[in-house]
Amino acid sequence: MAKRRAILILHGKQSLNEQVREAVQRKRDQGWELDVRLTWEAGDAQRLVGEALAAGHRQIVAGGGDGTLRDIAEALALSEYGAEPPSLAILPLGTANDFARAAGVPLEVDDALDLLDVPPRAVDLGAADGRLFLNMATGGFGSQVTANTSEDLKKVLGGAAYLFTGLSRFSELHSAYGELSGPDFHWSGELLALGIGNGRQAGGGHVLCPGALADDGLLDVSILPAPQELVGTLKGLLAGGLGIENMFIRARLPWVELKSAQGLDINLDGEPLSCQQLRFEARPAALRVHLPASSPLLGGSETPWLSRPD
Repeated sequence: MAKRRAILILHGKQSLNEQVREAVQRKRDQGWELDVRLTWEAGDAQRLVGEALAAGHRQIVAGGGDGTLRDIAEALALSEYGAEPPSLAILPLGTANDFARAAGVPLEVDDALDLLDVPPRAVDLGAADGRLFLNMATGGFGSQVTANTSEDLKKVLGGAAYLFTGLSRFSELHSAYGELSGPDFHWSGELLALGIGNGRQAGGGHVLCPGALADDGLLDVSILPAPQELVGTLKGLLAGGLGIENMFIRARLPWVELKSAQGLDINLDGEPLSCQQLRFEARPAALRVHLPASSPLLGGSETPWLSRPD
């Protein structure tokens, strides 16, 4: 049987992960030529993608958390690859793994690598003033919690670290003014949380866009308004985990512009940004990804691969 070829770009802190080592060897025993490269510092993922494509690799595995996945997805989407488009497989090794969980990617290492044998599907990416992302951009209190959850706490508590941080920071809960505009859509006011993307959850399992699809050519927008008189009530609702769903304002748009004169903290798949104005756009079918056939993020019909113009 002809060898199949892929490269695993692995976050450096996973270098001693014995489960990963064993799973890589298992794929090799199955006839895969599976190379491994490690990241060490910022920019490594992008550089390694370029080197892999130059060496002829067309199947790339992102081994790490949501930030690693974003870096590799962006690098692939921006790459010059010739006639044969590359594809991305996901090995979720982070604390939250929000995109992988929403997409139905197995968290078990062996099962995740087995998706290399599943034909890739074309999925959308989001762009925030040119910065590409796969999962979601979040704003408001939720993005502050994500940014302020320490690595040490995540090591001890795993995904529960985000909830712990959020509960401990309720005294800081406050709203921010924002204005969002898109095709046949306009909303302005005080908001507590904002989600824009192709995935359904962020910040360690907080579902912001429950109906999002990764192959519909659109971005899901979810806004949690916060009129000042309701902030105290919302604190209690968030603590109890009840009553929030019906408060969201939602839309599905090809693009949306965000304005906030006082500035708004945005978290882009783990990358923190602070902005007063930002334009989000959907990039339809921008990347091929190996996902389960039954993935909740797939709309059910094959999305055609869109060749980019030269």
